[in-house]
Amino acid sequence: MKSRKPGRFRQWYEGGMDFDKEMSRPVEIIPVRQVKDEPHNIPEKISTYDWLEKDEVRASHVGYLILSVIFCLILAAVFIGVINFLPGFADEQAPTANEIYEHYVGQGRDQTGAVNTVAGMILDYRAFDTLGESFVLFTATCAVLLLLEKTKSAPLKKKKGEDKEEAFTFTSDPIVCLVTKIIVPVILVFGVYVLFNGHLSPGGGFSGGAILGTGLILYAIAFGEEQAAKAIPAKAVRVITVLSLSFYCLSKSYSFFTGNEFNGVHSVITPGTPGDLISGGLILPLNLAVGFVVCCTMYSFYMVFKRGRLD
Repeated sequence: MKSRKPGRFRQWYEGGMDFDKEMSRPVEIIPVRQVKDEPHNIPEKISTYDWLEKDEVRASHVGYLILSVIFCLILAAVFIGVINFLPGFADEQAPTANEIYEHYVGQGRDQTGAVNTVAGMILDYRAFDTLGESFVLFTATCAVLLLLEKTKSAPLKKKKGEDKEEAFTFTSDPIVCLVTKIIVPVILVFGVYVLFNGHLSPGGGFSGGAILGTGLILYAIAFGEEQAAKAIPAKAVRVITVLSLSFYCLSKSYSFFTGNEFNGVHSVITPGTPGDLISGGLILPLNLAVGFVVCCTMYSFYMVFKRGRLD
């Protein structure tokens, strides 16, 4: 049987081709023909995708505008409908001109246990409204911290001359430091007094918290922001704020659930004897919670605007 051998191998085998000469010849470069992508080439595909994306974004933008207009019209219609049911201005028959204040003044002390009618109103009858105000302060603090606080991972570049310390600080003034050491404890004690007596006399969470925040800010001005940050760590400020808001929300949710006469569940927290320090039900601890939130918010705002960071 005759074997089939390649032609070039047969030439070499029969002595008709020099193998060394053939190996030394340069390799012939065969041009590769570029095959066009079917059915569309790459640039056409990219332009098609860009057009589809722009068309989709345009359609979603138009849909967003249409839905926004519809939502605003519905909201405006609801507001106009509510206004039609409201009593007229200076109407003697309006509930706010007779029933509300008569109930607050006549029954507020016995129902809430607070001698201060204003404290009983904002921390008992309208406690959820006060919770919303506290959350507004908390949200404002978070927004300021997100916008102004310098992160350690990406510190801001200092310009020339910014690394120098201020020309004058109160930390080197012995009179200011001495007076601050005397007056700050008095301010803090007075703030605590206002918090604990908010249900008995004018005062409460907002005013007492403002006094406490002022004392902390004065301490930071006199002894420097670095010393204040060590004495009052940023983590402690955040923890106190979150715990105060959580306690407020949980306690008023409990009061709301137990205060409903239809579910038959009665609260174990009594108003107490009006005029006593431990009275007013949850008004006293709620005053403390609101005061801590206000104090931490004021102190945080000062530290962030002054130093660019809280810790």
